Amino acid sequence: MNVVFLCIGAAKAGTDWLHRQLSAHPDCHMRSIKELHWFDAVEGGRLSRELKKHRAEHEALLTRLASAGQAPDADQARRLADRAAWMDVLERGGADPTGYLEYLGHGARDGQVVGDMTPAYALLPERRLREMATVARDVRVLFLMRDPVDRLWSHVRMIAARRDPDGTVTRQRCARILDRTIAGEEDQIARRSDYAGTLKRLAAAVPGGRWLSEVFEEMVAGEGLLRICAFLGIAPMAADPVPVHRGQPLEITRQQRRAAARWLAPQYETAERVLGRMPGAWRPEG
Repeated sequence: MNVVFLCIGAAKAGTDWLHRQLSAHPDCHMRSIKELHWFDAVEGGRLSRELKKHRAEHEALLTRLASAGQAPDADQARRLADRAAWMDVLERGGADPTGYLEYLGHGARDGQVVGDMTPAYALLPERRLREMATVARDVRVLFLMRDPVDRLWSHVRMIAARRDPDGTVTRQRCARILDRTIAGEEDQIARRSDYAGTLKRLAAAVPGGRWLSEVFEEMVAGEGLLRICAFLGIAPMAADPVPVHRGQPLEITRQQRRAAARWLAPQYETAERVLGRMPGAWRPEG
């Protein structure tokens, strides 16, 4: 039997880093597509859109290789095979998770942890989280939290880059997005900042002992990764400190940090209550 590991975020809280760590762990079998978006696509009726997205990415890689006159290397071949297999699942349509589970487990040895790490799952309603928790005999759910202001600022910079024609992060655009978020005008950023809402739904939907909340800062430089390994029932591993997908650097100003911390005060309070402590690396005072 395989443990099914579902990491539901938070966005900009180290899920890419953790996927890389677990992909290298001999007790885990992680497919090369980190975010499958199965449950949120089923919830929103977007399986066909997911299929279209994966087809485009699959064709883009094939086109790049053909233009360069290159055959895929081992990593590219694995990604192509994984994506082709996932497209087969999406083409079936429907909400039956059988194909999803078969995809996760394909190639895994008995006893290996298999998983899906999709931060968008943190936004799902309680009933869908409950369904996720019962999709297999042994499902374990992780919710990663980062200092709320640091997470927010990282998210703001990512959105700023997406909205700039050249993909550049500018202070003016970041300031505008941050102000809009605090004013309630950036719903997607605000929803992904709502640790309290996610934790409330998670506690209601998933039995105790089957979900874990962990701290990004302690995961990459502390005991957090060891706690995750223990939760999954895998051998302990040392953390690789190299960051993954680090955004364009731009420091938040002191005034911005204080304003963001005031807005995010309920998130600090909820995290402290759930964890039983305030993480030492966090700055709730701004």
